[in-house]
Amino acid sequence: MGDVLAGIHSTWEFTTDSVLIRFERGIRTPKLFQVLGERRIPYEALSTVELAPGGKRGTVVLRAVPREGADPLLEAAAGQLKESCDPYRLVLPAEREPLADRYADELRATLPQEAAKPAPDHLVAAPSAPQSFKAYDGKASFDGTGVGFRWFWTGASTAKWKAGDQYFPVGELESVEWNSPEGPGGHLRLRPRGAEILAEADQDPASVVFGLGYGPVYESLPFAASVLEAVRAAGPVRDTGSVCSPPTPTPPRSDPADVAERIRHLGELHDAGLLTDHEFTAKKAELLAEL
Repeated sequence: MGDVLAGIHSTWEFTTDSVLIRFERGIRTPKLFQVLGERRIPYEALSTVELAPGGKRGTVVLRAVPREGADPLLEAAAGQLKESCDPYRLVLPAEREPLADRYADELRATLPQEAAKPAPDHLVAAPSAPQSFKAYDGKASFDGTGVGFRWFWTGASTAKWKAGDQYFPVGELESVEWNSPEGPGGHLRLRPRGAEILAEADQDPASVVFGLGYGPVYESLPFAASVLEAVRAAGPVRDTGSVCSPPTPTPPRSDPADVAERIRHLGELHDAGLLTDHEFTAKKAELLAEL
């Protein structure tokens, strides 16, 4: 099509095989859009295109509906995104409705025959690594090959402190679960292959929990989408027998002051009777080994 349609918070540029969505960086633009910056959506990733009245008087909304499984961002969101944060909505003044209607018709004409079917793989790129964010009970980081959780002594449960900081290569993960921080029980949980899933995220060393100001949507959702895309790309873990596997990446060495603080917290748990002498000694040795 080769045209540009400018709306509120974003601009759509139509090319031969995709639509490039560029998001504004204004103070009124949702922070998720500002983090995403821009996204290229191949037409083969769409199932249909809709045009409807906007939520505010005097506006219309052009919405491209992605195919199921085509976009790791929406797959990770699992329907929890607020309408105002939907990156596939272009809000326009009502007087542009005839123009938007024409674009909707042209877009529908470009959709593939299999548009109604789930996508066989991700067709839209997730935000790139490295990424990190602070949850309530720890810091989550993703370097492109694995996810690390480093616990905060002020928020992490005793179960997580006993388990120690965690690192999960993407090839050992089955899926990623994101519960929005804007609802109850917000968390990001990794699902290692064959591992037992604990009922409570705050007790599960494979998860971090959100809280007021911790794990906001614009940080934790792109993170979850990036991990999900990497997990899908890695595929299932296969038994390679005698074939040597590449070494598992390890997190960088910890800051000495951070290790000292964590050892102090271990001492508090030990004094309170929550850790045995053996558990305290073993965990202290693990932390000293990080230096």
